Amino acid sequence: MHGHEDELLFFVSFLASFGFIRTSAHLIRAQVKWWPGNVEVGGTHIHHLVWGILLILVCGYIGAVERPDAPWRHIAIVGFGIGTGLTMDEFALWLNLRDVYWAKEGRRSIDAVIVVAILAGLAVTGLRLWVDAAEDVEAEVVTVVGVIGLLGFVCAVVNAAKEKFGMALLSIVIPVIGIVGAVRLARPTSLWARAFYSKAKIDRAGERFAHKPASSLSRRRP
Repeated sequence: MHGHEDELLFFVSFLASFGFIRTSAHLIRAQVKWWPGNVEVGGTHIHHLVWGILLILVCGYIGAVERPDAPWRHIAIVGFGIGTGLTMDEFALWLNLRDVYWAKEGRRSIDAVIVVAILAGLAVTGLRLWVDAAEDVEAEVVTVVGVIGLLGFVCAVVNAAKEKFGMALLSIVIPVIGIVGAVRLARPTSLWARAFYSKAKIDRAGERFAHKPASSLSRRRP
């Protein structure tokens, strides 16, 4: 990953932050005694997106205005990644302006995190990985590899729009696999279905995905 250390730092810190805070939310919901509870000030629950926004503001200012050298630049990038993870985990809350973390609308937070992870992953490896692999070979091979990488990116976007997020991630690494998900029916609630499907086709998609359970990360509160 030479030359992409900054992107890698953001990617890892973002995923680690999201994984930690989502796990923490499940432990708090399960009322695990040894795990700290929610942060409250004067009876007001302080959502973790507040800390995330503060981190983004501080680290973003340091990175954009102060532009420090290493290691402070790296620390600012890690802080920015952590803040992004905390904020995007509650994307549905600041989108709906109410607490829908465990409600059906809370699924949008997971969707948003996956989209950010895909884009951040592309910044680290993505299309550049394919181009780098072909730099020392003939121009024809460079063209073929570049087209394959572009195909993977397009399939990742299409699959994400169809709410096939696992397939979207695979599309970046193995573009051919992504084609399968891209040409098959989208989930009936997806952006793709709402934009391009007729009512009859949405009903077909509903029948196909009716037996598939929702993600465990988006279960409702009891």
